[in-house]
Amino acid sequence: MATALPTTDRLDRLAEKHRSTLDQALATIRTRAYWSPHPEHPKAYGEGGSLDAAAGLAAHQAVLNTRFELDQPGTDGWTGGEVSPYGPELGIEYPHADIDVLLPAMRAGTAAWRDAGAETRALVCLEILSRISARTHEFAHAVMHTSGQAFMMAFQAGGPHAQDRGLEAVAYAYEEQTRTPAGRADWSKPQGKRDPLELSKEFTPVGRGIALMIGCNTFPTWNGYPGLFASLATGNPVLVKPHPRAVLPLALTVSVAREVLAESGFDPNLVALAVERPGEGIAKTLAVRPEVRIIDYTGSTEFGDWLEANARQAQVYTEKAGVNTVVVDSTDNYKGMLANLAFSLSLYSGQMCTTPQNLLIPRDGITTDQGPKSYDEVVADLAASVGGLLGDDARANGLLGALVNPDVKARLEAAAGLGEVALASREVVNPDFPDAVVRTPVIVKLDGSKPDAQAAYFSECFGPVSFAVSVDSTADALELLRRTVREKGAMTVGAYTTSAETERAVEEVCLEESAQLSLNLTGGVYVNQTAAFSDFHGSGGNPAANAALCDGAFVSNRFRVVEVRRQA
Repeated sequence: MATALPTTDRLDRLAEKHRSTLDQALATIRTRAYWSPHPEHPKAYGEGGSLDAAAGLAAHQAVLNTRFELDQPGTDGWTGGEVSPYGPELGIEYPHADIDVLLPAMRAGTAAWRDAGAETRALVCLEILSRISARTHEFAHAVMHTSGQAFMMAFQAGGPHAQDRGLEAVAYAYEEQTRTPAGRADWSKPQGKRDPLELSKEFTPVGRGIALMIGCNTFPTWNGYPGLFASLATGNPVLVKPHPRAVLPLALTVSVAREVLAESGFDPNLVALAVERPGEGIAKTLAVRPEVRIIDYTGSTEFGDWLEANARQAQVYTEKAGVNTVVVDSTDNYKGMLANLAFSLSLYSGQMCTTPQNLLIPRDGITTDQGPKSYDEVVADLAASVGGLLGDDARANGLLGALVNPDVKARLEAAAGLGEVALASREVVNPDFPDAVVRTPVIVKLDGSKPDAQAAYFSECFGPVSFAVSVDSTADALELLRRTVREKGAMTVGAYTTSAETERAVEEVCLEESAQLSLNLTGGVYVNQTAAFSDFHGSGGNPAANAALCDGAFVSNRFRVVEVRRQA
């Protein structure tokens, strides 16, 4: 580890490098305008240097089939077993931790991290993000070969977009901690003719304790960074428990964080990695440890509900499953609507928590700029639009990526038996990775009035599966939307309408049921994409998630303000 700089020099250098970025992030979460300090284009990271594409690929290949050393306490063995959804085994072994040794070691540096203050913690977090950003090409390969995302999506969503979400969390954490003035506050209460009552008061943000971040398979960095950086910036040590099929991106993250913490004069054990042996299932064990006071989790509803019910000693933040819905009432850009929906259904093979599943379409059809369209015509035209988008195998591979696990493939194959297939899924060969399982989406027609159809569309079917549900009217669609969000939850809702009355009715449903709504998207913005600093991911107000990425509530309960009063 590098020798730590003197405190004043360290702060000055971090402030000189990152304070303007923090200030801009703080300004942007108030204006909700577009801004990102992290470039989206691969060529922005230089050519012929340590940050370019060739260097990133080389760095990724260098870590394959090795032991990933972290020099963290309590290592009692090694474990691994990741296999890329594209076929190759990664062959990486990670340290397995004796939790009884690691957790006390993580707490040892807490006091110094607390006493450093909100600004120093924020600046250190920004330095961690800066170093991760410099290695975006390397991280992209790690995300691609653990999640199955196509390379460009892994580069953008796993790189700059994830880094933006981490920075956003740091900005909210800083803002919430500094609402109360730092340092000494003099208090004087007049007592008439008597001398005033005088006290000196100090207010210190204090973290709750060790934060457990339970990673997901599909978006290990994008979903992981908000909780990781929100907890670290508010004074908490963070234990990262990756999904066993997606360890590498978070192991790299932990390695960078430990390096920066040590160089900045703090205990590197403030961030540590807990990788499980096959079948060990350590998440449940860790979640109820008394030292663990914060939990961030993205994944299945079943385990999310278990965490909320059983990890009673911790503040639990969950993003679970939902049934995302699009109401199709009318449109003045039929071609644009179809293209937008086709892309949304296809991106990353529908393996996003924000991908639309149910398309609610009146059985009597809709009005469009191309004249009236029946339910059957809308569904057939959407199927043709998806087919056209994915007709070229090279383009299809670039959009679809690979199926992340066999369960997704099984759901996709079973969906064809649930109703009339409007668009059959087909196999796509990836010439660079012949073992990759790549499939185009299936669209199934269901009659919304039939009870047997409800069992299909009223449950989440994660993956490239969508249901075109016929309903009696737009009013019925809105009632079904309301019931779906209320009972099953939704990360996203979309709607297409040319009626101001219908638009307002959809808004009212989403406001009452706390669902994020996108209206009449026909261009290059899609219902399943959100922008950090501007869009909220989830609302925390319906069963799909109990938190939003990112708002003040996401960070404010990760710390408490402790007051010390002294007689003046």
